[in-house]
Amino acid sequence: MFYQIKQYIKLLLKSTNQHGVHSPFVYNLVTKCFYDKTKYAAYSSILNYKKDLLKNKTKITVTDLGVGSHVMKQKERSISAMAKNAGSTYKRAKLLYRIVNYFEFEAILELGTSLGIATNAMHLANPKTNITTIEGCPNISEFTKENFKASRLENINVINDNFVDALKNLKPNTYDLIFFDGNHQKEATLDYFETSLETAHNDSVFIFDDIYWSKGMTEAWEAIKKHPKVTVTIDTFFWGFVFFRKEQVKEHFLVRV
Repeated sequence: MFYQIKQYIKLLLKSTNQHGVHSPFVYNLVTKCFYDKTKYAAYSSILNYKKDLLKNKTKITVTDLGVGSHVMKQKERSISAMAKNAGSTYKRAKLLYRIVNYFEFEAILELGTSLGIATNAMHLANPKTNITTIEGCPNISEFTKENFKASRLENINVINDNFVDALKNLKPNTYDLIFFDGNHQKEATLDYFETSLETAHNDSVFIFDDIYWSKGMTEAWEAIKKHPKVTVTIDTFFWGFVFFRKEQVKEHFLVRV
């Protein structure tokens, strides 16, 4: 936790808002998406989805395939506790909604379904978007899959598998967005990134969650920024955005969101 606080203070000192951004592409993204103050009707659905989870006292046995939770160490956890401590925050879910809405993504891959809070937000932004989401824990995967059905969310394919095998077994495809939200370890993150590069096109967006989770995750983020196929990155502290636009000069931004 001390490491994250230290890194956050550094970000505050170095980061900017839209006025410090000179790239038209990034400026438009920040002003029209990140800082969009529109009160979308879907926000209430995003909030209600999480509220229902917060009221759910069902307990399930959790299998952590990654680094696990900073907060919850016990194997048996209630849905409400996971929604409170491990699920996407309302603020981040709304931002994810705006991102999918802004770029009009048609094919999305999510690594780390958890309780589906982020998945639900992405679906609401464009119900016709095809979302493939991978969850390593069998019990969480089954619960969330049934919850999607009960919520009548369509075009979502939930895969229960570890990320490495799931990525290998996916049919050759390209994704407009890949949201990396699981197994916050350096080597694993870099492996997922390298494997997923095969599915990226010029306008694809990769989002990495918790890039300051640990020193190792930050090292992974720095390595990703230096990759020759990466042109633009945006560091918002809690998420790292990666773009592959060949028409852009290589540039890295620190943006307060």
